[in-house]
Amino acid sequence: MPEYAPAFRGPIDLHTHSSASDGTETPYNVVRSAKEAGLQAVALTDHDTTAGWASATAAAHDFEITLIPGMELSTRLDHASIHLLSYLFDPANPALLAETETIRDARLKRAEQIVARIGRDYDLTWQDVLAQTTAGATVGRPHIADALVAKGLAETRSQAFQGILHWRAGYFQPHYAPTPLVGVQLVVAAGGVPVLAHPGTRRDRVIPEVRLRKLVDAGLFGLEIEHRQNTPDAKELLHELATKYGLAVTGSSDYHGEGKPNRLGENTTSPEVLSQIVERATGTTPVYPVPASGSAPAGDAVAHTP
Repeated sequence: MPEYAPAFRGPIDLHTHSSASDGTETPYNVVRSAKEAGLQAVALTDHDTTAGWASATAAAHDFEITLIPGMELSTRLDHASIHLLSYLFDPANPALLAETETIRDARLKRAEQIVARIGRDYDLTWQDVLAQTTAGATVGRPHIADALVAKGLAETRSQAFQGILHWRAGYFQPHYAPTPLVGVQLVVAAGGVPVLAHPGTRRDRVIPEVRLRKLVDAGLFGLEIEHRQNTPDAKELLHELATKYGLAVTGSSDYHGEGKPNRLGENTTSPEVLSQIVERATGTTPVYPVPASGSAPAGDAVAHTP
């Protein structure tokens, strides 16, 4: 633990995205928006990348807000996509770095294939998609959705996903991702703390208990239950599973700027749970606001301090 570690109070939002993946704001501006929204702590969790950590760290110091460096790791169970929120891991861990690079390459190839298919029926090119991305971003379907909006083929990103990008439209293409078990093992080995992201979009899509038990044994810390996409009946089941297996419960916005209707702080995590995450992590530390005395925090995410 760092020498300077202020007590967490709240509100705390542990799931946000920037232009380093599929959000519409830069990492710096996501943190600034979090401060403006009245948050005391925020996690940056871009898809399969830590590219936004340095800029977000600068913003955390500038706006005096605690930053929890993180990532949303893509995993797949059979045909289902399962995302793993990963907090305070070592971003230089070789195994995790290699896996995220493989995932990003697969996402890029998948996106190109989807665009080629759509382009046979609609006026859409790969250059249209690239025009909606920033340098170094993890390119994915949200950027295709933005391109469809820019071309007048959809009114909003959400409408694009409900229409042309819906799997029933015939353009869907899966991409490589490790299993959730491998994902949990990678994050834990990198000193991080893993939490299943929005695991209850439908009750019948909640991960089977026999699979969940294996994740718990591998080091799964919690379930993101308070999320706008989780249904009430699925939340009920998830709370039962969290109690049974001693899993922490988190809540988050899944903020994407203007890319989604989700607003910062619409769901939050308790200070007690965030303290538990910080205590468990060994990969890196939060970026704390500089104390009033002017002394610098001992831990900094960019320093990769175990």
